[in-house]
Amino acid sequence: MTNPDILIRGARLAADLAERGADHLSAPAVDLRISNGRIVERGSGLGARDGERVVEAGGLVALTGFVDLHTHLREPGFEQSETVLTGTRAAAAGGFTSVFAMANTMPVQDTAGVVEQVQSLGDAAGYATVRPIGAVTEDLGGERLSEIGAMAQSRAAVRVFSDDGGCVHDPLLMRRALEYVKTFDGVIAQHAQDPRLTEGAQMNEGALSSELGLKGWPAVAEESIIARDALLAEHIGARLHICHLSTAGSVEVVRWAKARGVQVTAEVTPHHLILTEELVRSYDARYKVNPPLRREEDVRALRRAVAEGVIDIIATDHAPHPIEAKECEWDVAAFGMVGLESALPIALLTLVREGHASWAELETLLSQKPAEIGRLEGHPKALEVGEPADLALVDPSGWSEFGPARLRGLSANSPYLGMELPGRVVCTVRSGYLTLDDGELVDAGAVAEAARVAREGAR
Repeated sequence: MTNPDILIRGARLAADLAERGADHLSAPAVDLRISNGRIVERGSGLGARDGERVVEAGGLVALTGFVDLHTHLREPGFEQSETVLTGTRAAAAGGFTSVFAMANTMPVQDTAGVVEQVQSLGDAAGYATVRPIGAVTEDLGGERLSEIGAMAQSRAAVRVFSDDGGCVHDPLLMRRALEYVKTFDGVIAQHAQDPRLTEGAQMNEGALSSELGLKGWPAVAEESIIARDALLAEHIGARLHICHLSTAGSVEVVRWAKARGVQVTAEVTPHHLILTEELVRSYDARYKVNPPLRREEDVRALRRAVAEGVIDIIATDHAPHPIEAKECEWDVAAFGMVGLESALPIALLTLVREGHASWAELETLLSQKPAEIGRLEGHPKALEVGEPADLALVDPSGWSEFGPARLRGLSANSPYLGMELPGRVVCTVRSGYLTLDDGELVDAGAVAEAARVAREGAR
């Protein structure tokens, strides 16, 4: 049995829309034929063949499949919040074909056995490629390095390591970790948060935190760790990635490090591109996140940094939580927001519509660059003949309310519920088969079978 071929007719390619502010219909319409997991023909006026699934894509923009370098899938250990299956269904609904799963599970992803388990769960589900992120330190404890080498050499071939949720705050441990990953071209993804400066912190430090009586989270707690680690990475010649950069000062530190030639990359979350600390006035714990929502000036600085190339990628920091962890008093509520399904609309609103990024640049931010940083093998470099068929079809026109029905995971802690947002993902194709079809998730059994067929065909 083979997966049915797909013919996509009349799409506009993001790669053809390099000018900021260009209307998506200004690009030529292109047809793409997909067979055996790859793009086998590209042109115009292609005719449908027997048994081929035809997707009419007039007015839609086609991008290489999105890659999230920062997803919390929660399994194993926290399945009440999310599982690999439900999290990758949310990913497919958002146009993502690959996700990197953070290590703060239970047990922690700090051994070869656990990362291989997580990857196997992703393979079986079939909605997205799941690449586990290994913990830098044992049990995320910040005291001893984890089995970095064993995870790198495992079947999961881990290349990204992070203690996200906590900072590798010991400079000697951070140095040793950078030295270790350099040997196999890995990268340390640092959660930049000095724990001594943020103990008990609840929101961004400033006039508003004083007014609300909440302990402040100073920007320098993030910026000082980035500066230290950039110097360490420069000294060692290793790759460093900064998770969820959130302040104007952090932008300037990264700019300085890049000017020095440091191998540093940085991500920004969609929520830090649009939401500000003013929302904390509501004491609605949907807005409680780590790092915290910052000032309007920081939001503007982050958007400019994306436009200038100082920030390299968009990453969701998708962090699902059960209802009881959010519908409670602010000071005891969990940190985090879900973000896989809303990433594209927020990026369109804050970057493309504001002229900070073109469609081609958006494809780089959401797809090409995160794949490069994570050393993701098998990701298409472009929607061209011979490339793997991982792609998303996006309708950029119109606005709609972002309601609970748009959320496809187990948790509903989205800060965007009730907001009017532009655009939507219409179809997602992963390894040559549909996972999202006209805005609806394809049946889990059908996707799992399609994934099995695709794996066997790739052998």
